[in-house]
Order: sequence, then structure tokens, then C-alpha cells
Amino acid sequence: MQSTQQELGGWFAGRVPDGWFTAAPSVDVDPDEILVVGDVAEPPYPDDADDRTKAAARAGRAKQFREDTRAARMRIADEAEHRFGRKVSWGVTCGVDRYVFTNASVPVMTRLRMQDRRVLDTLIEGGVARSRSEALAWCVRLVGEHEAEWLDQLRDALGAVQQVRDAGPRSRGNR
Repeated sequence: MQSTQQELGGWFAGRVPDGWFTAAPSVDVDPDEILVVGDVAEPPYPDDADDRTKAAARAGRAKQFREDTRAARMRIADEAEHRFGRKVSWGVTCGVDRYVFTNASVPVMTRLRMQDRRVLDTLIEGGVARSRSEALAWCVRLVGEHEAEWLDQLRDALGAVQQVRDAGPRSRGNR
């Protein structure tokens, strides 16, 4: 059974110990990974703190959370991985900064024609990437950044299609 993002969000909201986050964690899901990110309280800053000092304090708070919760996060991740069949990654937001502690790096096979390979090779030759794999990941991030609104519309449309499918008639074998 495929768990929905809402179900996973509810499970983690119930499973994460009280006091870890200032609100229920956000849960992002794809077929390979569950990314759980919670908000942690910003640390107190000295009165004369500049932006660099505040950034250092937020980074220290994120590091403290990571170290203090490591064993419990690993137990929860093991339980979730067994239950949902996906790797679990963790992160926090602290103020304006986001820190992701672990992330799955999943290989994706693709076939590219010469013209597309040349694009990747140019990125390597230009020092933008060290490998074709890294160059392709860079291209995907670039599309994600510059076409975010269009991608959100496409995801919304796909969600509406799934709702229509779910509301539709069922054959006898699918009951």
C-alpha cells in the first residue's frame, strides 16, 4: 500500500518527541525517500549581533539538535524505513536557514543523445561540474529553480487527476 504524504506527515507528527520542533515537521516524499524537516527555535543573540554572528548561532543550534537527537532519530528512521519502505532523511530550519543532515543520492538511469551529452560535457569542461552525473543534477536544479511555478501547477494538475481516478468506478477485481 502506498502511503500518502499526508499520512506520512501525520505519522511523523505523532512519532517525533514533543519538544523537538516548534510545530509539526514538514514531510516531503518521493518513491525513494522521506525527508523530515522541523523548525527549531532560534538561539538568543547578543545585542550587537550582526548577520554573520546570527548565522553562526543558527548553525550551532542546528548542529546541537543533530547531535542531541541522533540516536532517537535513527530509531525513528529505522521504524519508518521498515514500515514505509523508503529511506528517511532529516533536517531542520532555524530562522531563515535550512540544514539537511542526510539525503539519499539515488542513481537515475537515462539515455542521452550526443547533443545532450555535449551540454553535460561543456559544463564539466567549464568547471561547473566534475562528472556527467553532477552536471545533470545541476541542470535539474536549474530547471527546478527557474520553472518552480510551472512545476507546482503541473503537480496540482496531477493531484486533481488522481482525485478523479480515486472517485471513479471500480472494477470487481479492485474492490
